[in-house]
Amino acid sequence: MNAARSTSRRRYDVVLYGATGFVGRQTVAYFAAHAGALRWALGGRSAPRLEQARQAGGPGAAAAGIVVAASDDANALDALAAQTAVVLSTAGPFALHGSALVAACVEHGSHYVDITGETPWVRDLIDRHHRRAADDGTRIIPCCGFDSVPSDLGAWLVARALHERYGERCVSVKACHSMSGGLNGGTLASALNMLESGEAKRIDDPFLLNPPGTAPARAGEHADPIAPHLDADFAAWVGPFVMGAINTRVVRRSAALLAAAGDPAYGPDFHYQEYQRFGIGPLAAAAAGSVSLGMGVGRAAMQLDLVRSMLKSVAPAPGSGPSEATMDHGSFRCELVGRSASGRSLRGRIAGRGDPGNRATTRFVCEAALALATEPEALPGGARGGGVLTPATGLGAVLARRLAAAETTVEPMPS
Repeated sequence: MNAARSTSRRRYDVVLYGATGFVGRQTVAYFAAHAGALRWALGGRSAPRLEQARQAGGPGAAAAGIVVAASDDANALDALAAQTAVVLSTAGPFALHGSALVAACVEHGSHYVDITGETPWVRDLIDRHHRRAADDGTRIIPCCGFDSVPSDLGAWLVARALHERYGERCVSVKACHSMSGGLNGGTLASALNMLESGEAKRIDDPFLLNPPGTAPARAGEHADPIAPHLDADFAAWVGPFVMGAINTRVVRRSAALLAAAGDPAYGPDFHYQEYQRFGIGPLAAAAAGSVSLGMGVGRAAMQLDLVRSMLKSVAPAPGSGPSEATMDHGSFRCELVGRSASGRSLRGRIAGRGDPGNRATTRFVCEAALALATEPEALPGGARGGGVLTPATGLGAVLARRLAAAETTVEPMPS
């Protein structure tokens, strides 16, 4: 039996890597409340800080193990991956701290999930590891936080339900986001690292994450929106969504992988786009215009070293984030509309309480890891399914049902 299929005898079911960071500490609290009989551990570079995180997790975390492994210590990461079935990582920026960990997971057949939105780095993972992970049945699933679970899982659920209800393939899905909450320092650090490394230029490719040969001839028709408009489907003014350049690439990879596998839900030249919702009326129109303009100006300004330096001086540092009250009182809502070639349509929604970048992200990635650890046979492709996947292609209906049971609105629910 190869390494990928011998994980049941390992010391741990799940290791939470980056457990001392801002989101990492929240994953410890979530596992302390939801892990049940699973064997789990905290991973990171500092034993004293890991011990502090374990103590902060309360009685439910008392039995959790501690695994010390710095992100640049290949031998320690190799030992970490060898003793767990699943790795959940919140240690960003992932282009700086994630590559060796993923390589160790692929080497030992350990499933992996994270909360990255760094699509250029994900592209590199695909090029380096997809074939072997697929052959071994190892699931490497980045983008399991707010980037990009609502978009990816929501689009898949709508496309699937549309086909099941009407017997027609889905040719387009569009999503509209509303959210409130706070920003943590790790998210900003990841974005700044992409800019400073020059990797951000690759994001402009609408099909950055697609398998080779699956981008349409008229790729320009799928470009990210830059201007607001009054949308009839959502009965509101909408504009560019700050995370659209991440989520759309993930959704398009899902559609391409599923279509290649013979999934009948997706039509040829499947089109996906997403927006931010501003509401109705003159004030909403003005807000949509102002935000759209600001995003364009801000993206140009962020190319300047001086602007990035100024932002670093006032932004929250890595390891810090919004208050408990801000996170608890936040919310998110992703509304979706799918259409067939004949014009039939179907709506979906993924929504919940808690701010998206912290509370929702923690819930999404923890439930993704729990799905891998507890329901491997029920996952898409069964226990042998593998590759560098997406939330929809790697977790599918299992994640949808788990989120619905974790106080998240999921519509339509998978049949």
